[in-house]
Amino acid sequence: MVKVDLILTAETVVTMDSEYRIFNPGAIAVKADTIIAVGPQDDVQQHHSAGEVIDLGSRVIIPGLINAHTHVPMTLLRGLADDLRLDVWLMGYMMPVEREFVSPDFCRLGTQIACAEMIRGGVTCFADMYYFEDTVAEAAKDAGMRAICGQSILKFPTPDAESFEDSLAASRRFIEKWKDDPLIIPAVAPHAPYTCTEEILENCRDLAMEFDVPLHIHISETKGEVDDWRETYGMPVVPWVKKLGLFDAKVIAAHCVHIDEGEIHTLEHAGVGIAHNPSSNLKLASGFAPIIEMLETGLQIGIGTDGTASNNDLDMFEEIRLASFIAKTVTSDPTALPARKALEMATRMGAKALHIDHLTGSLEPGKRADLIAIDQDRTHNIPHFEREPQAVYSRLIYATKASDVQDVMVNGQWLMRDCELLTIQEEDLFPKAAQYAAKIDAFLAEREGSVLSKLIAIGGAEQEESYEVQIKVKLDDPQAVIARLEKDVFEIRRRAHYLEYDTCFRFPKPEDARLRHREDEFVNDAGEVFNVRSRLTLTGPAAEREYHNSVLLSRSRFIAPAQYSPRFYREYFKPSGEISIQKDRLRWLICFEDLEFFINIDHLLDPKIDGCFLEIKSRTWSRRDAEMKVELITTILQHLEIQDAEPVLQEYPDLVGEDN
Repeated sequence: MVKVDLILTAETVVTMDSEYRIFNPGAIAVKADTIIAVGPQDDVQQHHSAGEVIDLGSRVIIPGLINAHTHVPMTLLRGLADDLRLDVWLMGYMMPVEREFVSPDFCRLGTQIACAEMIRGGVTCFADMYYFEDTVAEAAKDAGMRAICGQSILKFPTPDAESFEDSLAASRRFIEKWKDDPLIIPAVAPHAPYTCTEEILENCRDLAMEFDVPLHIHISETKGEVDDWRETYGMPVVPWVKKLGLFDAKVIAAHCVHIDEGEIHTLEHAGVGIAHNPSSNLKLASGFAPIIEMLETGLQIGIGTDGTASNNDLDMFEEIRLASFIAKTVTSDPTALPARKALEMATRMGAKALHIDHLTGSLEPGKRADLIAIDQDRTHNIPHFEREPQAVYSRLIYATKASDVQDVMVNGQWLMRDCELLTIQEEDLFPKAAQYAAKIDAFLAEREGSVLSKLIAIGGAEQEESYEVQIKVKLDDPQAVIARLEKDVFEIRRRAHYLEYDTCFRFPKPEDARLRHREDEFVNDAGEVFNVRSRLTLTGPAAEREYHNSVLLSRSRFIAPAQYSPRFYREYFKPSGEISIQKDRLRWLICFEDLEFFINIDHLLDPKIDGCFLEIKSRTWSRRDAEMKVELITTILQHLEIQDAEPVLQEYPDLVGEDN
């Protein structure tokens, strides 16, 4: 007789092993952290003796659920910014708030709340990707959970690193610290191809391979991401990252919503594990991942909740059920993704997708004792039809709720017994979470009241010179003016030809003035576009002072790189109106009496205005310098022989009229 530490008995044991064995009644023998035997109750008890025998009665024992993709500290951002597109949600709200508030304390508290929620819902293992991942790992280990913890790496500064080099160095230290832990598996987590560079992805690949740890990344989550990749690189995301050799590592690819048949085969051949996130994909309208095609090809797919800021919970029973329902709807086939296969994705197959099926995912000898017990004698789950031996899978997937989980064991240790958490004091967490919520509310309330604050929040905003002087006049004969520009009196330092596409957003508050999204297409002498530049410009009030010669002195502006589309800025800034303008611009940078001026000759193409306009502009930090340039502009007009031209006091958005 084999001596063990514990024997669990129950009316039903669902093993999720390769033969999908179910034992009624069944028993599990556990020694230390490992399952020694699983089988019929009488057989296990006949061949094993234990210091403790626990009868779980009518409860159903199944492997612990595996959350294949999440960001656990984001429980503290649950419900913060809902009903937005992914880019607006991520770049406009999540990342600015994270830059302001994410710290080791934030991550510890968020992880503790997440672990409490997941344990109550029957999750015994999760794959995480976030910042300060060492703190996440410590909190998860204290809670007794198994976790793959990925240290996030992005191309821009993050809450825990000023540069991606710092993130890579932190990832190395993190992996070295946790490499041999019995519960925590360290990983490297480049966020996504669009937030990393080729160099970052290659370095992450090398680091993951050096230590033989997983590489956790978002891939092809949205159609826009894939369309951008096709336009920029002439191929979708999967073959692009394959060319970088990323799949030489043990990759966990989250989402993979927009991939085709060839990419599915590429992922399967490379042994990439997929993390399917149905709720998050639905809520962010990312689309429907081709799960059935993936399964038919042989891909290993797990199910994840994603973070609670985009879900908004960590309920794996809900995710499993949704995964099945979506597959049926998308394929118009009610037999698609049946209950047993759906449960497999959240257990044994999910473990394979995370490259840890040697440890967990099924109840069989040699694997860790990660299991949960479920009460199926609830009103919403009766009666039980027994003519079909595998009807238990339908009950588990289509009727069971997270609240039905009664007991949770990880690595042979109880984390919850009879719905009582044993490793986390929930009541201590709630007041701390409320304090963070109040601070974040105050931060966003102040930010939302100012266009400038919102511009600064998404990064890259810089203040230009304090003053801009300019004059605009209507021209009848631009060629004559161009000829006069070649006079020796002007030193021409640079010439350029642009096609400019402006979207000007208006706001009700005078101090918010106008935000312009501009895309410049640089045109060569042959009329071909050879470069494109985009930027944002936030201008103050149109004119601080008008001089006798119609030269305007105005406060200058803030500029920022325009990394996103006008649609993003429209949804993020919520302007009261907008005007679109297209123009053809010839520009000269000249030096006149040792001072620099820009001269623009503009043809308005849309909305079309006959004739053209000449602008003379200059910027400076000095008011005294600005007033001196005002006088010089009059002299420049005289040299160009247009001092009597009709002045135009309006900016182009005001000149063309109402929204168009």
